[in-house]
Amino acid sequence: MTMTIDSMTRPGDEVLPPRPGKVTRFFRETLLLIGRGLRTIPRVPSRLSDVTIQPIVFTLLFLYVFGSAIHIHGIAYQNYLLPGLLGQSMAFGVIGAGVATATDFNTGVIDRFRSLPVTRLAVISSQVIGQVLEQILGIVIVVVVGLSLGWRPHMSPWGVIEVVALMLLGLFAFTWFGVLMGMIVKSSDAMQGIGFAIVFPLSFLAGTFVPIQTMKLVPRTIGEWDPLSALVAAVRQVTQGTQSSGSWQLVHPVISMVGWCVLVMAICVPLALRRFANAN
Repeated sequence: MTMTIDSMTRPGDEVLPPRPGKVTRFFRETLLLIGRGLRTIPRVPSRLSDVTIQPIVFTLLFLYVFGSAIHIHGIAYQNYLLPGLLGQSMAFGVIGAGVATATDFNTGVIDRFRSLPVTRLAVISSQVIGQVLEQILGIVIVVVVGLSLGWRPHMSPWGVIEVVALMLLGLFAFTWFGVLMGMIVKSSDAMQGIGFAIVFPLSFLAGTFVPIQTMKLVPRTIGEWDPLSALVAAVRQVTQGTQSSGSWQLVHPVISMVGWCVLVMAICVPLALRRFANAN
């Protein structure tokens, strides 16, 4: 059987499938990039040390060192400390997200992504979601360790939903902040040092380990308006039903926490996207 030239299929004549829409591409590329980040964990298991080993060490150290010396009226120290550690875990997402972002910038990963036909928003959103998933692992570890050591939350089914929603909101807000910081610093070592220098003092002043009302005037004033104080007080109120006193944000911690988180994302999300678009 003969075949004419016109009946032969040429590469230029092939019918390509229609390109997916922008929304479909965004979700598909985001999922692919999240998978890429998660697949690197088995090859670099030390990445998870800050959300696996560190929470266990913090919980054991502060519970048995501080718990033997601190007595808080009307509540067992386990029930006071663990909500504080959960709030602290949200804030420490700044460091993990910042270090991961700075590492990607340093190693040229971001430059490779920028050279590909990939939605730029997908690159940033996958970084944020991937870091949130890692932080959720750390929070689950804190909860399991805390329950095994005597933490007894008092929550209704609605309270469980509320605390999960609040913690997801806090994780996304502080992760966006960390991503922006990582873009600005672009050094994983510097980001780790700066992150600890900011988050660690604020977490101590936030009533995580001792009541703010027992502090001296200057640290008490800072603690009453510390953004992390709203996180800690909100988690403690929802999980234990305790009511804090002092500044307005401590009396209304849930509203204050939501307000802080919305403010952080309103500032950091557009700045991070602009920084990524203009990155060299």
